[in-house]
Amino acid sequence: MHIGVVLPQTEIGADTAGIRRYAQRVEELGYRHVMVYDHVVGADPEVHAPWTGAYDVHTTFREPMVLFGYLAALTELELVTGILVLPQRQTALVAKQAAEVDLLTGGRFRLGVGVGWNAVEYEALGKEFHNRGRRSDEQVTLLRRLWTERIVTFAGEHERVTAAGLAPMPIQRPIPIWFGAHSAPAYRRAGRLGDGWFPEMAPGPALDEAIAIIEKSARDAGRDPAEIGMHARGRWKGDLDGLVAEVEAWRDRGATHLAVDTMKQGLTTVDEHLDVLERVARELRLADAPS
Repeated sequence: MHIGVVLPQTEIGADTAGIRRYAQRVEELGYRHVMVYDHVVGADPEVHAPWTGAYDVHTTFREPMVLFGYLAALTELELVTGILVLPQRQTALVAKQAAEVDLLTGGRFRLGVGVGWNAVEYEALGKEFHNRGRRSDEQVTLLRRLWTERIVTFAGEHERVTAAGLAPMPIQRPIPIWFGAHSAPAYRRAGRLGDGWFPEMAPGPALDEAIAIIEKSARDAGRDPAEIGMHARGRWKGDLDGLVAEVEAWRDRGATHLAVDTMKQGLTTVDEHLDVLERVARELRLADAPS
C-alpha cells in the first residue's frame, strides 16, 4: 500500500513557502504522494442561506493544476487530484493541463475526478449542474482519446472535437483516472470506467457494499475488478495508535493507496502538521519502505 498525505490547504493554503516546505519534508519522511482537493470559488453563506456545504467563500483552496506545476519542480512525489470537479470544466482544457502535469512530473500523476456538490460553483463557471453525472462519462471517454490519439474527432451528446489533438502528448497514455464516489451511481461509474476510486467511508459494511457494486459494474463492463485501485484516507484524530490501526484496517481491506489527512484537528501551522506526519511516518516506518 502506497502511503501519502492530504495537503492541508484549507489551513495553510495561502502560504506558498509553507507548501514548498511541507511537500519537501513529507517526501523526506518517506511519503509517496500528495493529494490535493479542488474548488474554484466558494459561496457566501449569508447570501446562500441556509448553507450546508463543507466549504464556503472563506475557505482557502489552491488551484490544483497550477500548484502541481510548482510542486513538480520541487519534489519527486506522485501528484493526485482528490478530486477535480470534472463536469464544471472544459474537457479539452483539462486534457491539456493534465498532459502538462504528467510531463512535468515524469509520469507521476493521477487525475482523480468527481461530479462535485456545489451548484453555486457550477453557475460561476457557466456549466449545467443537474446533468453533471451523465456529462462526466462522456468527458472521461474524450479525455482518454485526447491522451492516446494524435488526431481526435468526437461527436457526443455534450462534447464535440473535429480533427484536433494535443501536442505534446502525456507520458502516461492514458493518464490514470480515479473516481471520487459516495453513491451507487458513482460506484457503478468507477467500476465501469475508473482506474481506481476514493472511498468516503471507513472500513465496514458500507465499504463492503460499495466494493460489491464496483466489482459487479466492472465485470458487467468486461473488466477485471482486481485492476481497480482503492485510495483511502487515514484521518489523524490525535491518536497515533488509532491512526495506525486504521491504516492496517485499510491494508487488510485491499486498499492500494492511503493518504494521511491531518486537517480539521486544530493544527494551525505547517510545522504542526509536519510534526504529526513525522510521528506517523516513524511509527509506520515509511523511510524503510521500498520505493
